[in-house]
Amino acid sequence: MHKTVAESTAFVRAVLALDPDLETVDAVLFPPFTSLFATGDALTGSRLGLGGQTMCDAESGAFTGEISPLMLLDCGARWVILGHSERRACNGETDAAVNRKVHIALRLGITPIVAVGESAADHAAGRTHDHVVAQTTAAFDGVTPADVARCVVAYEPIWAIGTGLSDTPPAANVVMEQIRGCVAGLEQTRILYGGSVKPDNIGAFVAQPHIDGALVGGASLDPRSFCDLIANARAGVHR
Repeated sequence: MHKTVAESTAFVRAVLALDPDLETVDAVLFPPFTSLFATGDALTGSRLGLGGQTMCDAESGAFTGEISPLMLLDCGARWVILGHSERRACNGETDAAVNRKVHIALRLGITPIVAVGESAADHAAGRTHDHVVAQTTAAFDGVTPADVARCVVAYEPIWAIGTGLSDTPPAANVVMEQIRGCVAGLEQTRILYGGSVKPDNIGAFVAQPHIDGALVGGASLDPRSFCDLIANARAGVHR
């Protein structure tokens, strides 16, 4: 919930003026819904992608306050984040709801980025593996391996979001290897790490064999930092 329409479009203009090298990476912006159309318009002709922060599991209907996947498409969005920890905690988003959204996103040609992650209590108790594997398998229930391969997974340890803490790259890589092996098709899927990712540590994360990128956000993200994230990810990428 950062950036007005004017702030979002100014961010895009500043990023494009810095001319980040996007030849070998995908970079996607997920503005608030009020800024989605204007951001998409500002991105016209660029290689930057556009996505929604969430969506409803129905195309239309009496769902006051929701955003339809068709509305995302109408704004030019081709990506969507599903199951973010804040959506799960604050909006009661369940594993079953995430699964329904994955199915409809794939049917409509939207690439879902499925977020999974454990709390500080689960992490301390050694329940990380069981928690993230359960979330991942639930999200892709009934999805064919070919369609799973069209998706993206984001491992975001909740204890590392906005806290300044981050997992170590080797430890995160172990968790993401476990995620990659729990559902057929994920061996072909990109898996992102999120949790206090910065320009100075993103290279170490993506250098790991099971970490393909990062999901980064927050009020402090500025155009220069965004471009530095892209550049340092490219420098550290393992494949």
